[in-house]
Amino acid sequence: MKHVGNYQLVELPKTAFLCSRHVPASIVLRCYDWAIGQRNETRCVISGFHSQIEKDVLHYLLKGKQPIIAALARGLRKSVEPEFEAPLKEGRLLIITPFPQSVTRASQESANRRNDLMAELADGIFVAYAQPGGNVQQLVMKWIKKGKKVSMFDVEENAELLGMGCAAINSSKQ
Repeated sequence: MKHVGNYQLVELPKTAFLCSRHVPASIVLRCYDWAIGQRNETRCVISGFHSQIEKDVLHYLLKGKQPIIAALARGLRKSVEPEFEAPLKEGRLLIITPFPQSVTRASQESANRRNDLMAELADGIFVAYAQPGGNVQQLVMKWIKKGKKVSMFDVEENAELLGMGCAAINSSKQ
């Protein structure tokens, strides 16, 4: 695994954050509250921070002092994004990837591989929303079968996966 930053962060208890690209408006504010709760509790979050909602969650996390792990669905670049410079210097950010530098763009296959890596590294997985029949839903069902602890917001939009074994949460602090 290639990396930049504080590799010791992989030893911390951490929660993987995922969300389908197309997220219902009713879940967006809950995601922001969840991110602020993780930040306030100084919990380590690992995510690809690729979809817009994941980028928004990263925005809230970067305002804190808690550790963050960004998992890429591509290889490392020669330079890091400007918003990553300060957290890297502070030792609270780790950027990881299973891909060589020659992989310059994320694909569905590389995103799946990245998501599986996150699930393996994480102590728990939090999926804000998984579009029915979508890629995230398929991954969640696979992880549940493997015995991974997956939790979701307790909202009607998540009813299908909640009925398949995901734990329901109502609070941003879980």
